Amino acid sequence: MATELIDQARGGDADAFRRLTEPYRRELQMHCYRILGSLQDAEDAVQDTLFAAWQGLPGFEGRSSLRTWLYRVATSRCLNALRSARRRPHADFTLPDVELPEPSGYGEVAWLEPYPDILLDGTAGSAKGPEARYESTESISLAFIIALQLLPPRQRAVLILRDVLGFRANEVAGMLDTTVESVTSALKRARATLPRREGADEHRPPPPNSPEEAQIVARLTRAYLTGDVDGLVALLTDDVRIAMPPLPIEYEGRELAARFHTVVTFRQGRTYHTVPTRANGQPALAAYLADPHGGPSHAIGLFVLTLTGDRISAITRFHQSVLPVFGLPRVLPPGAPG
Repeated sequence: MATELIDQARGGDADAFRRLTEPYRRELQMHCYRILGSLQDAEDAVQDTLFAAWQGLPGFEGRSSLRTWLYRVATSRCLNALRSARRRPHADFTLPDVELPEPSGYGEVAWLEPYPDILLDGTAGSAKGPEARYESTESISLAFIIALQLLPPRQRAVLILRDVLGFRANEVAGMLDTTVESVTSALKRARATLPRREGADEHRPPPPNSPEEAQIVARLTRAYLTGDVDGLVALLTDDVRIAMPPLPIEYEGRELAARFHTVVTFRQGRTYHTVPTRANGQPALAAYLADPHGGPSHAIGLFVLTLTGDRISAITRFHQSVLPVFGLPRVLPPGAPG
């Protein structure tokens, strides 16, 4: 059947091409997101990939599977995107009329976007090779995506293709037009650069959508709704990290987190309605500034929560412009729950 569809697509049948490639579209989007760190950029790369595949299909000789060939095209388009113009302009994300506390440091990854869990549904059945080292949840986590962005582009691609997707070294060498030795060397350097993976049970987050996870999110929701800095800080690990890409500043540790939420988040008695969602396999909250007079609540961002054991080890705030891809509004009407 696949051979018949390929022949039809080579003959110019667009519907046959769509039927050939549609089963891989979502996993290709995920692949591009891991490399680029941006859903917008990933979708652009997928569109480029499909256009290039449509044009290049007459040259597809079937020496690899169609899936492998599509990954080769997609990886090439992503590496080209990383080389060109250093990506799209950053979104305007400012905090007017606020004097920010002195940060503990400056993040190296500014251009980063969350990935809605609703898009993960189409990747659950994606085939992985026997050499894959990362579980699906780990390989989409925000911490892993951030760590990937710190690798040189080629090392990034090699690690994803080998350790996340489980392609063999010779397959990756073919995708990147290089040698097995070069792939092996790049993978070794990439693995050495990535943070050590913690396997102890006390460091593992609660299972997704579990009562334990829901309890943490509920307590954080109450803290935002009531302006309870102490209640919020009680949920944090000692080394918690607060980040706000594309702003490069970061706040690390409970003391700085408390100061940031006092001076910035809850300034002038502000409180927030929240709407739960999920991003990167992690719980998240869309936050809306509550109107003290009972009017509409306007979105101020999306908070993605990284959990470690029964505590929050990172809160990453994204611009409210990401909310539409999560199916969330920019404004909550008066009386909305949350």
